[in-house]
Amino acid sequence: MADERKNESHSIDIEDKKQEEAKDSTMSNGITSNPMLAILGYCGSSILMTTTNKYVLSGVDYNLSFFLLCVQSVVCVVAIETCKRSGLISYRDFNVDEAKKWFPISLLLIGMIYTSTWALKYLSIPVYTIFKNLTIILIAYGEVLWFGGTVTSMALFSFGLMVLSSIVAAWADIQHALYSSGDAGKQSEAMSTLNAGYLWMAMNCFCTATYVLSMRKRIKLTNFSDFDTMFYNNLLTIPILLACSVFLEDWSSTNVVKNFPPDARNSVIIAMLISGLSTVFISYTSAWCVRVTSSTTYSMVGALNKLPIALSGLLFFNAPVTFGSVTAIFIGFISGIVYAVAKTRQQQAKKEALPTPASMVSASSRSTQEGFKA
Repeated sequence: MADERKNESHSIDIEDKKQEEAKDSTMSNGITSNPMLAILGYCGSSILMTTTNKYVLSGVDYNLSFFLLCVQSVVCVVAIETCKRSGLISYRDFNVDEAKKWFPISLLLIGMIYTSTWALKYLSIPVYTIFKNLTIILIAYGEVLWFGGTVTSMALFSFGLMVLSSIVAAWADIQHALYSSGDAGKQSEAMSTLNAGYLWMAMNCFCTATYVLSMRKRIKLTNFSDFDTMFYNNLLTIPILLACSVFLEDWSSTNVVKNFPPDARNSVIIAMLISGLSTVFISYTSAWCVRVTSSTTYSMVGALNKLPIALSGLLFFNAPVTFGSVTAIFIGFISGIVYAVAKTRQQQAKKEALPTPASMVSASSRSTQEGFKA
């Protein structure tokens, strides 16, 4: 009798455990399947990364850009490796052959992020966000050349709005620099800062487009997942960034004090760590948003998200609030929505079109075949 009671008690405990696990699983699935949480997470991580980078780079004497990028990469690798060991995510183990194939992409990533940090140092967040739209145009025409893509009339219209918003933003920036500065010396200094920012922004647009297009082509060959891409991108850039920081940047005690002043040292270090974690959040929330919503919703969220990012610059970093700057933000916001709608319609048209034998070997597949031959 005693044994039977023990068995009954044991079976009841097992059933209770199963019910608790099922309840926890249901709650977990409910959270990870919530579209609103995914969208808010993606928007929040984008704003967090932009604002923390701007906070670090807005220091008057900050010039250790390679070191900042190295810290971000280290934090990202440690974070995703911890998640992998905890069973939260999975990606491939390090492979030397795959690393050799991916190394050129990592070099392009360094160029993209490095030019981005300098552009963000000299330009306000709203202007930086508006000019970032120009990268979309370069990528779109790069896809036409490399993958046989097409540009619809609606997409072309959105490109026109993007260019217009950039012109308005530049005009507003120049007007503010000229009229807010008193003497000619300050005006000349303000214009030099803006010109440097526009030059870095132009290089960033080119580097970003080259990186995105090259990565897309390489992913077709390696069949990397999002986390594979993130792991190799960050891991391979660490030694390069560390070497560049050690040999190209000034590590004298005087310069270190300038970059990390005693009164703000802890805040700067924390911001650097948070900006590194935010890269992980962006990657995860992007995949999360696509999974629980749709690619259409994700593209719309990306377009709409430029508005709060631009506004964060006005709120937290005292970016000039003028008629021109607000107008540029609004036009850039509209251009993003128009482009998202254009891409959505283009995807729907492709789905509705039936494939024919003549069109089975598209420019995209030919590009992939050429990549295999290379």
